[in-house]
Amino acid sequence: MSQQLSDRINSLPVSETLAMAAKARELKEQGKDIISLSLGEPDFNPPQFIKDAAIEAINGDFHSYSPVNGYNDLREAICRKFKRDNNLTYTPNQIVVSTGAKQSIANVAMVLLNPGDDVLLPAPYWVSYSAIATLAEANFIEIPSGIETDFKITPEQLEAAITPKTKMIFFNSPNNPSGTVYTEAEYRALAKVLEKYPNIYILSDEIYEHINYGEPNFSFAAIESMYDRTITVNGVAKAFAMTGWRIGYIGAPEWIAKACTKIQGQITSGANTIAQRATIAALDNPVSKIQFMVDEFKVRRDLILKLLAAIPGVKINVPKGAFYVFPDVSHYFGKTIKGRKINNASDFSMFLLEEANIATVAGDSFGAPDCIRISYAASQENLKEAVKRLAAALA
Repeated sequence: MSQQLSDRINSLPVSETLAMAAKARELKEQGKDIISLSLGEPDFNPPQFIKDAAIEAINGDFHSYSPVNGYNDLREAICRKFKRDNNLTYTPNQIVVSTGAKQSIANVAMVLLNPGDDVLLPAPYWVSYSAIATLAEANFIEIPSGIETDFKITPEQLEAAITPKTKMIFFNSPNNPSGTVYTEAEYRALAKVLEKYPNIYILSDEIYEHINYGEPNFSFAAIESMYDRTITVNGVAKAFAMTGWRIGYIGAPEWIAKACTKIQGQITSGANTIAQRATIAALDNPVSKIQFMVDEFKVRRDLILKLLAAIPGVKINVPKGAFYVFPDVSHYFGKTIKGRKINNASDFSMFLLEEANIATVAGDSFGAPDCIRISYAASQENLKEAVKRLAAALA
């Protein structure tokens, strides 16, 4: 029998982030000393109070299925968090807890998008946004930006990108991969454009909200005219170092939340019960309890920016959040280094992996083909050694 995969899976790209991580692991298994700066994963463990809450949940016998949209007391905790941190008022019926923020985003796309709808993606954007739009049989339209504009789009660009078929736009601040943080004034200017188009929905991915360095996070749904059209996505993976716990959630208009619950009920049902109980502790405790991680990320950001600035041809800006730098390396395109022709960011990233034993991610899949993404969620020692290798390889 011949292999006959669906058009759906054949149209879906492999996640470049996960592909590079897999390649790095493969080389490590071969004995190579790989420094992996490809995955967006904190190198901390979750704070002890979160682990204690999980142990308490195990001993408290939370082993049965939870409601599809999450335990009610967790959804109440999420409502308190939204009010405290984002000045957003939601009820538990507007909250859906999922197996990671990625599932939350996929749920929203599946319940709102029809085949042929257009989705606007301000670039650079997280790799899974375009893949999820493709899975929903929608078309994605990139709105480009560059390092010279701090990787931000303008209201004029937004308006020019809107088509009669535009159904949704994805915002992500602090941004993966660039670390860019939109200010309240910048978001309000973009909202002024969207006010003219009442049939466009906004997905605001705020998973990195607590990892910021001076520019406070502002939620798009806090703009009064946008509240009824915005789905706010968040989770505990990044700020609480709980990537493997797989808890994400949305705050949304109730009719969208109900639809997300309906589709989730046919795919995964409720998220992991122990992780849900631990998330209550994570969200109810003061944000100051995770500040030590944010402080360390800032030290690492400043370190890697200083080191990269010394390498000729590498253009950098100063990211205000998340834990990535997104240097423009187009200076090296067309050049031959150590007998290898560098045509694009993918070639550059593969050159670094195979010649310098550094794993990064090419910017092509983020909608920014001149750049590479470097995660500084790694030790200061590894960051110093990685940039040392990078400089030596390019010298």
